[in-house]
Amino acid sequence: MPKRLPPLNALKAFESAARHLSFTKAADELFVTQAAVSHQIKSLESFLSTKLFHRKNRSLLLTEEGQAYFQDLRDIFSQVHEATERLLAMGSKGAITVATPPSFASQWLVPKIYQFSSEYSDIDVRIKAVDLDEGFLDDSVDIAVYYGRGNWQGLHSTKLLAEYLTPMCSPLLLQRGKPLRSLSDLSHHTLLHDNTRSAWKNWLQAFSVRGVNVNQGPIFSHTMLVLQAAAIGQGIALSDTVLAKPDIDSGRLICPFSEKIESKLSYYLVCRESQADNSKIQAFREWMLAQVEQTM
Repeated sequence: MPKRLPPLNALKAFESAARHLSFTKAADELFVTQAAVSHQIKSLESFLSTKLFHRKNRSLLLTEEGQAYFQDLRDIFSQVHEATERLLAMGSKGAITVATPPSFASQWLVPKIYQFSSEYSDIDVRIKAVDLDEGFLDDSVDIAVYYGRGNWQGLHSTKLLAEYLTPMCSPLLLQRGKPLRSLSDLSHHTLLHDNTRSAWKNWLQAFSVRGVNVNQGPIFSHTMLVLQAAAIGQGIALSDTVLAKPDIDSGRLICPFSEKIESKLSYYLVCRESQADNSKIQAFREWMLAQVEQTM
């Protein structure tokens, strides 16, 4: 961005006069006097140190430099107009941008979002699947789903989902491999890990299961990757039944044990404190909570 730009009024006067090849028609279009248009053009020519028009008795012609400048400005004004129209359209629809972790988006939100669009047709939803830095909310985001303890300074948070962890695997794994009749049988299978190995370690300790090597098995960056690996029979995942519900409902995954523990971390809806009472954010928050109630 240059340090100095020509005055906007002068650019508007030039664009209109160049389009009409008339100071009089430009004045009528801009609701100013012909003298005002002439003054704006002269100030622009002085700013640019370039002559833009050939002025004749009864006609007005663009110089070569003026013609080139007009072509560029015409495109720029058109882009500004289109950008303004898009922004106004977004505002009229009440657009809302929702940021969520990728696994939450793919496993929980995306399969349901059409219902929100049906109920709130005036709100245009934009979903951003991103790994969010804890406690930071980008200016482009209206509301986000965070995974944590719910204590983010300066943000309004509402608990959405508690996470209950239980082992799950493909039914094919049990058909072709060793059985899973008791928790100790986990020692005969590959464990699939989400980000770190601590989740499996804590789960096995909670049920006093010994003899299972938690230091074996691949580690995946996202829950959805762990579930995908489990669904194709690569091992046993430790995951939340709510996030895994699409795979469980389809039969791709089964939960061989009833034992589960509640994670210390949960999913929260967060927004800026100043935006907590915003009508479209309230609508989305209430819809999300209602969806959770239906799935519990």
